Amino acid sequence: MSSVMNAAINNGQVIVIDDEEIVRESMIQTLQLEGYDAIAFENPLAALAECSMGWMGVIVCDVRMNSIGGLEVLQKILEIDPEIPVIMFSGHSDIAIAIQAIRMGAYDFLEKTDDPQHHLNTVQRAWKKRQLVLENRSLRQVIQGQHEIDNRLVGQTASMWRLRETVLQLANVDVDLIINGATGTGKEVVAQCLHDFSPRAKKSFVALNCGALTESIIESELFGHEAGAFTGAHKKRIGKIEYANGGTLFLDEIESMPASLQVRLLRVLQERTLQRLGGNANIDVDIRVIAASKVNLREASDQGEFREDLYYRLNVASIELPSLDQRKEDIPVLFCHFADQANQRFGRESRPVPELFLRQLSTQSWPGNVRELRNAAERWSLGLPSAYENKVDSDIQTAKEGNLEELLASYEEEIISAALKANKGHVELTAQTLDIPRKKLYLRMKKYGLDRSDFTDE
Repeated sequence: MSSVMNAAINNGQVIVIDDEEIVRESMIQTLQLEGYDAIAFENPLAALAECSMGWMGVIVCDVRMNSIGGLEVLQKILEIDPEIPVIMFSGHSDIAIAIQAIRMGAYDFLEKTDDPQHHLNTVQRAWKKRQLVLENRSLRQVIQGQHEIDNRLVGQTASMWRLRETVLQLANVDVDLIINGATGTGKEVVAQCLHDFSPRAKKSFVALNCGALTESIIESELFGHEAGAFTGAHKKRIGKIEYANGGTLFLDEIESMPASLQVRLLRVLQERTLQRLGGNANIDVDIRVIAASKVNLREASDQGEFREDLYYRLNVASIELPSLDQRKEDIPVLFCHFADQANQRFGRESRPVPELFLRQLSTQSWPGNVRELRNAAERWSLGLPSAYENKVDSDIQTAKEGNLEELLASYEEEIISAALKANKGHVELTAQTLDIPRKKLYLRMKKYGLDRSDFTDE
């Protein structure tokens, strides 16, 4: 069997639409023997439900059907995606209809009396064309995404390059996943990118913070309710899960979700159906779930604080976000980026950020991570007092006394001391933070009489 046929088995479908059972069975048998995943439909509208912009397949459609005309079916398919190959099929030599179908956008026109091998060759060419179309779309999306994602996940450290690459890859893999990261590292920003660069981008991105709501409220928020489900429920309400149908549901701080709701969420993930509070009807939902946690859910499940089966259902893939202290080299570019955004938002005149200030920021510890740095940048943009800026201003004021060499030495000692303090006396990490060789750092520490033990917690 050819490589094209192997690819067809693994990745694509051929849909046959015909209201004659004998024709459907014959065509399906021929295609399946050749290795295709072929399915048949008598009802054209049922076949349309299988089609989408990302659907990998080819359609063979009869021209003359009792329920709906083949040309009308062709038009509806092309409205879904004009690049789905549709091969029109007829038992009659109807040149006029053939010409009309091709003009409308049909891939080809075949007669049922043609040689079966000719049918297969046409399907194979159409399938290869569809494969090429989807590959080109994916490539364009990656190229466009790489440019846009640089402005949303900002940073030039190796960890940020890996993060952007991982997000773009997972955006096109429609699986549930977990984002792990400390408070303020940007979990919702990453989740939004996963949605925006995915095939679900045109549908809703729905976010819910599980830690910000009580158990009674979060249940209604997630699942919705029917009128009269509880006191005060005067009318039906659509929940977050149902509202996210076709799109992405982002559950932040999922470790805070009550155990009873973890059971209900697990059922939704397993069956992709839900029941509103007070209702009995099963409602189908097509969603991607992205969960975020600031704790290790694997350890939480081991300790019985989070359902193990829910953890494994969510953890099809995972993304680890670095803390800001783990990528201090990104602090200057991040601060300038946030300051520019704040200037635009507040209508402030753009002004350069002093180099000394940026260096000082890079030596600080940031327990609030990117969120804390953004707040500092907004305060700076608004001209509000900042502990970080005041520290630099004090250094500059003090530096007005003495000659240049003394001033530079004083400032260098201050920078090294601050870096040692931020890294708790760890020389290797301090050298990395200052971007200097470890030997040079030792010499500077000796020059200024700095001892690493003075900066440890011990």
